[in-house]
Amino acid sequence: MYWSQLKWSRDCVSHPWFHVVTGMWKKYPNPKCSHVISIDVLDRSVDPNTGIIRTERVLGCKQKAPGWIVKVSRQVVRSGLYTCSTFSQLFGGSEDAFVREIIYVDPATQNATITSVNLSLSQFVTCFERIQYTPSTRDTTLFTQTAEIQARMALWRSAADNLEKWLVQRFEQNAQLGKLAFTDVLRTLWEEKHAQSVV
Repeated sequence: MYWSQLKWSRDCVSHPWFHVVTGMWKKYPNPKCSHVISIDVLDRSVDPNTGIIRTERVLGCKQKAPGWIVKVSRQVVRSGLYTCSTFSQLFGGSEDAFVREIIYVDPATQNATITSVNLSLSQFVTCFERIQYTPSTRDTTLFTQTAEIQARMALWRSAADNLEKWLVQRFEQNAQLGKLAFTDVLRTLWEEKHAQSVV
């Protein structure tokens, strides 16, 4: 059985598309997004016919588990059903989390699309996010973000509901931090550079 929640956001970035796409690659590491601790590029290619750039990466994150999962983990271990290490392996009891990200940049149509999905705990829950950057005007870029969160724990509906609520809250917090971090990146790259060239 599946439960899902869909989040949607749309905003205008006060920079031209080219600036936004350039800044996109410099978003991490970032003190405002300190939960992202590593970025590994798995593949990068350019389609010779279309010029579309495709990049696949894995982001390593530190995310604390919700308190109720830690509490349930302790109770299960105390009951003797599982050892601590077995339960941690089964439910991904580590703070380390990994996300697969695929980025397509089409310079001809000025479209950049980022899709990401969690690799950690994927047997229980999936968070699929899609971000798109397209020109709005000559000097602004349209940012569109959707996220679908699905919990798959048919035997434990209340646990699935709680996990989903926690993930939605975490997603919203991280999305807000990501926007602030990206604003800082764009300011550093372009606004400060422009101010220096004027002086």
